[in-house]
Formats: sequence, C-alpha cells, structure tokens
Amino acid sequence: MNIITCIKQVPASSNVQVDPKTGVLIRDGNNVKMNPFDLFGLEASFILKSKREGSVIHAITMGPPSASAALKEALHMGADHATLISDRRFAGADVLATSYTLSQLIKHINHYDVIVCGKQTTDGDTAQVGPEIAEFLGIPHIPYVKEIIDVKEKSLVLRSAYDDHEEIVEIIMPCLITIEKDMNTPRLPSYLRKRMFKQEIIKMISLKDLEDQNPDHYGLSGSPTQVEEIFPPKKRMDTEKVTGNKTDLAKKIFDILKESRYV
Repeated sequence: MNIITCIKQVPASSNVQVDPKTGVLIRDGNNVKMNPFDLFGLEASFILKSKREGSVIHAITMGPPSASAALKEALHMGADHATLISDRRFAGADVLATSYTLSQLIKHINHYDVIVCGKQTTDGDTAQVGPEIAEFLGIPHIPYVKEIIDVKEKSLVLRSAYDDHEEIVEIIMPCLITIEKDMNTPRLPSYLRKRMFKQEIIKMISLKDLEDQNPDHYGLSGSPTQVEEIFPPKKRMDTEKVTGNKTDLAKKIFDILKESRYV
C-alpha cells in the first residue's frame, strides 16, 4: 500500500510577522514547527503501514526551502520518502490554490492508495485542504477519522466523528482521509532513524515539474480569495478592583464580562 501523508510547517507561537504588501504570514524557517494535527496524521499512516506488509509512506509538504525541516522530522519518525514542492510562484496561496498545488504534486508522484492529512492546521483552521485535494483528484474522502477499524484489500473501514454523532464507513481506495486530534499518540522522532537518515534525500519539485505549468493557477494569482488585512491582535492588560459582598461582587464581575463581550 502506497501512503501519501501531507504535512505543513506552521508558526510555533503567536509572535509572527506579516508581509505588509501581501498580507500573508512570513515563513522564514524561524520559530516554526510541524502542524500538531499532522503528527496525528503521520501516526495514522504508521498504523496503516503496520496493517499491510510492504507499505510505503511518502511525506509531502509545500512551502519555502526551510520547510524541509518538517520533512526531516517525518523521516525520523518513520516516513520512507519525502518531497518538498517549492516555488516563489506558489507564495500567497489561499486554501484552494494550496489544495490544487498539492493535488498536482500527488499527480506527479502518481502511485498512491491512501492520502492522509491532519484534520486542519493551527495557522489557518479551515479543515478544507484535505477534502479539496480529494476533489481535485476525483477520489472519495472521509474527514474527522477517529479510528482505523480494518484495512481490507481494496478498502478501509473507519470510524468518523462529527459534532453530534459518529459513523462507521467503508471507503474504496484510492481515497483521502483526514485524522481527528487525539486519535492516537504520535511517536517521537527516532535517534536511530536520525542517524540512518543523516544525509536525507528530500526530493525537490517546482512548477516546471508539474503537469499544469500555468502560473495563473498557483499562488496569489490562483487564489480566488484575497486577504485584505491581517495584523497581530493588540495585547493589553486592564485591571479593575471591585469590592462588596459576594452578591455585589458576582453582579459586578458579570457586568464587566458582559461589557467586554465574554458572555
């Protein structure tokens, strides 16, 4: 079974910089980490691999050259191959353009049975990239997977968790699944694998390698949505002392919270 796992490098804290011209996050390789939801996706890929002898995991990501650090982490955790798709013309991509770019990379890789994604990213929180990749590839997908129940010869049996109910679904391969948070416990990178992959060979792909080489379909040009403005929230710490008996205190605190729109 050939498993493609999508991962992403995201800001490691809320202290991020914004490009004043494009309104997008500056991703320079500093203060970044692998998207936490993708750790669960990677572990789900390892579970799938353990259920089918001879399975191979191929980790992929889109981003600047510094995003290869996330792929190295994936290799040290247990992935077999890694590919970075990077090109200046991909910069500023919205959800749709990002999904299209990744779908083109997957078409370039060609051999896959299952595509695994984390449920969402911590910098975008849209939970749309995985399903949109599936739509671009014309394959079925199941979101919010909570459990891999069975791996059959041509299908997967999964438990999918929604807000108010759960479903047990059988899906035909090739397919795409997105993994719910806390489905598993992600493993740590292996020191032995780190030594084994000391000279990691991470394949680099750019626009010229893709089937669709029209730059208007990627990056800002291929994004139907544009960010008008993005800015870090202003941090403040206002204090107010309240006095009185417990009934008065409860009412005053409630009024303060209501005025601040917390209730």
